[in-house]
Amino acid sequence: MNTTPMPDDWLAANRANWDGRVPVHVASAFYDVAGFVAGGEPLRDFELAEVGDVQGKSLLHLQCHFGQDTLSWARHGATVTGLDFSRPAVEAATELAGRIGADSARFVVSDVYDAVSALDGRRFDVVYTGLGALCWLPDLTRWARTAAALVAPGGFLYLAEFHPFADVLAEDGRTVEYDYFHNEATVWDEAATYTDGEMAPTASTVTVEWQHGLGEVVSALVAAGLRIEFLHEHDFTVFARFPVLEHDRVFRFPEGRPRVPLMYSLRASKPA
Repeated sequence: MNTTPMPDDWLAANRANWDGRVPVHVASAFYDVAGFVAGGEPLRDFELAEVGDVQGKSLLHLQCHFGQDTLSWARHGATVTGLDFSRPAVEAATELAGRIGADSARFVVSDVYDAVSALDGRRFDVVYTGLGALCWLPDLTRWARTAAALVAPGGFLYLAEFHPFADVLAEDGRTVEYDYFHNEATVWDEAATYTDGEMAPTASTVTVEWQHGLGEVVSALVAAGLRIEFLHEHDFTVFARFPVLEHDRVFRFPEGRPRVPLMYSLRASKPA
């Protein structure tokens, strides 16, 4: 049972925690910044295929962290804007853009809920949000309205996320241990981050997260006026979510074992 008390300001706690993660992540082998600068591709194959050709398109990356995925879309020809609530992350993203010569890339400091005003009402051909973003947001209805307002007519939102069903399973990847419909905040106090290092001792270690079911995500986007073009569930993930998973470019359950969805992706368009 998690007994960490809820902070007085969940947003400030999460921001402080992510501020502390930035230098650890930039230096980590997990993100391999040197490899990225040399031409490495952090975007997943299914994302590139499902988003399609972005040459000449404007692309906004919500909750962009320090901009690796954002700048990958720039390498594929998009004019990119990244938005994140962590100022150190945006500073690192701007520095990284300079290192790879992405002179037109723009990065903005803002909470995702304030994105419309932070971006002066600008709209984009593609609004992209990547893995591990939605769990930091308590209100998906507000998120969907914000995202929809940022999509230009004829454009689309693309979301790739970890599947919420995987969060109900125990470490054996088989036993249902947690409540899929749990919708209250979960508070964590952990010094480590998901890369290969720990945060500085002075960094905030408390974070607040929320679980969002697939139906909640889809319903919020439809209510915001977007049209779901596809929803794909994937039997693989990008990290060792369960010890039993086997690694061959991606992580999957062993052959012959019953599979469950580990990630999903969707595309939702705005009428022209």
